[in-house]
Amino acid sequence: MERREAERQSRAAARGQWASKTEYILVVAGNVVGLGNVWRFPYLCYRYGGGAFLIPYLLLVVVFGIPLFLLETSLGQFAQEGFITCWRKICPLAQGIGYGYLMIKLYDFCYVIVQAWALFYLVFSFRSELPWVTCNNSWNTGEHLITMAE
Repeated sequence: MERREAERQSRAAARGQWASKTEYILVVAGNVVGLGNVWRFPYLCYRYGGGAFLIPYLLLVVVFGIPLFLLETSLGQFAQEGFITCWRKICPLAQGIGYGYLMIKLYDFCYVIVQAWALFYLVFSFRSELPWVTCNNSWNTGEHLITMAE
């Protein structure tokens, strides 16, 4: 029994811990708030009734969002494991939840590309001549098209 406890403590020490509560809150906020909150949410509010949309939205956040968020963070704190192995530790049949979450995160990786596009167009919009206005770029000149055809 002591050996198992010592092994668990050594794994926890090797895994790393949050330096402070502020660091933890900032990481959680960075994970929760994304481009969709800034970009898509105002559009959805406008499309589905403006302020009237906020009532069912806030109701669902309170009833479903916050409890699921607390479940996820408390389960991670309790198990001190990753999102796949923590569900296996609770119930071996539930490890599919972790694998499903992995698939969602792999799909979210495509969303990073959309964020990169938004950042690209934002940065280049401050130039006096926009690169997509003319065809005199290295990637779309006539010479490039001729070499591609050959």
